[in-house]
Amino acid sequence: MLLAGFLVDKFVAGAPAWLPLACYVAAYFFGGFYTLREAFDNLRLKRFEIDTLMLVAAAGAAALGSWAEGALLLFLFSLGHALEHYAMGRAKRAIEALAELAPPTATVRRDGRIQEIAVEELLVGDVALVKPNERLPADGFLVLGTSSVNQAPVTGESIPVDKRPVDDPATARTRPDSVDAASRVFAGTINGSGAIEVEVTRKSTDSALARVVQMVSEAETRKSPTQRFTDRFERIFVPAVLVLAFLLLFAWVVVDEPFRDSFYRAMAVLVAASPCALAIATPSAVLSGIARAARGGVLIKGGAPLEELGSLSAMAFDKTGTLTEGRPRITDVIPVDGVTEEELLTVATAVESLSDHPLAAAIARDGRERLGGREIPSASDLENLVGRGVTATFDSETVWIGKAEMFGTEGVAPLGESAAAAIAQLRAAGRTSMVVRQGSRDLGAIGLLDTARAGAPEALKALRELGITRMIMISGDHQRVAEAIASEVGLDEAWGDLMPEDKVEAIRKLRAQDKVAMVGDGVNDAPAMASATVGIAMGAAGSDVALETADVALMADDLRHLPFAVDLSRHTRKVIRQNVFVSLGIVAFLVPATILGLGIGPAVAIHEGSTLLVVFNALRLLAYRSHVG
Repeated sequence: MLLAGFLVDKFVAGAPAWLPLACYVAAYFFGGFYTLREAFDNLRLKRFEIDTLMLVAAAGAAALGSWAEGALLLFLFSLGHALEHYAMGRAKRAIEALAELAPPTATVRRDGRIQEIAVEELLVGDVALVKPNERLPADGFLVLGTSSVNQAPVTGESIPVDKRPVDDPATARTRPDSVDAASRVFAGTINGSGAIEVEVTRKSTDSALARVVQMVSEAETRKSPTQRFTDRFERIFVPAVLVLAFLLLFAWVVVDEPFRDSFYRAMAVLVAASPCALAIATPSAVLSGIARAARGGVLIKGGAPLEELGSLSAMAFDKTGTLTEGRPRITDVIPVDGVTEEELLTVATAVESLSDHPLAAAIARDGRERLGGREIPSASDLENLVGRGVTATFDSETVWIGKAEMFGTEGVAPLGESAAAAIAQLRAAGRTSMVVRQGSRDLGAIGLLDTARAGAPEALKALRELGITRMIMISGDHQRVAEAIASEVGLDEAWGDLMPEDKVEAIRKLRAQDKVAMVGDGVNDAPAMASATVGIAMGAAGSDVALETADVALMADDLRHLPFAVDLSRHTRKVIRQNVFVSLGIVAFLVPATILGLGIGPAVAIHEGSTLLVVFNALRLLAYRSHVG
C-alpha cells in the first residue's frame, strides 16, 4: 500500500487527492497493527519501549501531514522486527532441535509380548528393543546384544562408542548411576549395526537429553555481566532520551524555525536514540553460543558462565575421574603381622562392595578376581567418612579402610609400625594406598594405581595455547601420588593430601589471585566447584549431581571437549563486544545526525539495519568451528 500510494502520488496525473492518502492510511494500519499491539502489552507492564516510540513518531508524522514518511517508518520497523524474529528464531530452533532427537515411540517387551508405545509411556524397568540404526528412546543400560552407539547428539563425541551388556543387571538396577560407561546409553543417541535391548532407568522427562534441553532453555534467563551492564545503561539512557526529545519540542523558541520542524526533529531523535540493537546485542550472542555449545556436547548454564569461561587464566583439576580414568586397579597387596593375603582381601572386598567410590569399586572388583571368585561373606553398616575412608561391620567386628591419616585421629587408634612401613613403601612407589584394620588388628595395606585419561595431555596443551597460564591438580591422594600423575599428564603444579574442605580453601586462595575454574566429576567436588568462578563437571550425561552442581557440564567423559568450550566462550565474548560497539556507535551517530536534520525514514532504516546486523553477527556462532583441541 505504501508503494501504491507513492506511485499514485508521483506518477498518476489527475488522480484524486484522497487516493494516495487512503493508500498511506492503509499502510499505517497494516504496518502498525502488530506494533500497536506490542506497545499496549508493554505499557500494561509499565514498560516504555521502542514500539511505543515508533508509534509516537509515526503519529507525529501523520499530524504534520507527512503520511508517506510515517508509513515508511512503520513499514521498515515492521519489516525489521519480522526479520529479527526470524533470525532469533533460528537460534531458538537450534535448541528445540535437541528435543526432537528422541524418537516419538519405543518398542518394548511387556507381559511376554512385544508392543510399540509412546516414549512418554515408558516406565523405569521396561526393556526397550532397539534395531540397528534406530535412535534410542530412553536412558538405560544394555541387558542384551552388543553394538556401537553414536552418542554425538548428547555428548558431542565424534566417534561411536562400543557398548556391551552389564555383568550384573540386578546391581545395575539398584545403582544405575554406577553403571559402567560401556553399558550405559542415552535417549536420542543412534544405535549402530547390532540389535540391542535396553532396560530403562529414567522416564522420558528425566532423561539426560530432556534435562539438557530444559537447562539450555532456562539458561536464557541467566544474564551475563555484559547484559547486566546494558540493562543498567538502558535504565539511565532511555529516560535521558525522552527528556532530550521533550526539550527539542521547544527548539522553535530558541531557533528561528516553525514548531512543525522542531516536532519532526524530536520524533526523529526518539527513533534514532532507541537502544533496540543494544537490547538484543548480548542476548542474541548468548543464545547462539549456548545452542552451539549444546550441539557440541557442552552444557553452559547461562550467559554468566559463558562469558566467565572465556575470561579465565587459571584452572584447577580434580585427579580421580578427571585427569585419570577413575578406574584404578590393585597393584600391591601387603599383609602385615602374620595376616594372609586372602584374609586381607576378603575383609576389604566385603566392605568395599557396599561403597560406590571408584577406589572401593576397584578393590571389590580386583579383590574378587584375586580370590578366584569364591563366595565372600557380607559386611554391613557401611559409613562413609568423607575424604578419609569408610567403616563397616564384618564378622561382628568394626572394620576401617582408608588413608593412613585417618588412623590416630577422632578416636581411631594409630597405625602399628608394620602398617606404617607398608604405607611408606607404597607411597614411595607412587601408589594410592589404603590401610585395612579389623577390630584392633592392622591387616595390611593395599596399593592402587589409576591411569591417566586418554587425551588429557592434549587437552591441557590446547588450554595453554588458549592462554590458560596456570593449571593445578588438587587431590586427596598423597603428595607423591599427585605429583606422579601431574607429571604424566603435563601439569606443573600438584597439591596433594587435601580433604574436601581443603579443596574449597585451595580454590578460594586461587580465586583471590585470579579467576579460576574447578574441573571435577561433580560428585565429591561440588563444594569446590561452587567456590570457583566457574564449576566444570566431567561426564555429566550419566550423573544427575554433575548436571545440577556445575556451571558448565561436559556431557562426554572426555577432557578434550574443554578447550572447545573455552574457545567458543572467547569467540562469544568477541561477538558480544562487536555487537555492543556497533549498537552504541550507531546511536552515537544517529542522535546528532537527526538533531542536525536527518529524516525519520533514513534514521529508521539505519536503526533497523544495525539491529539486524548484530543479530546476524550473533548467529555466526551457530556455525562456529573450533580450531583447538
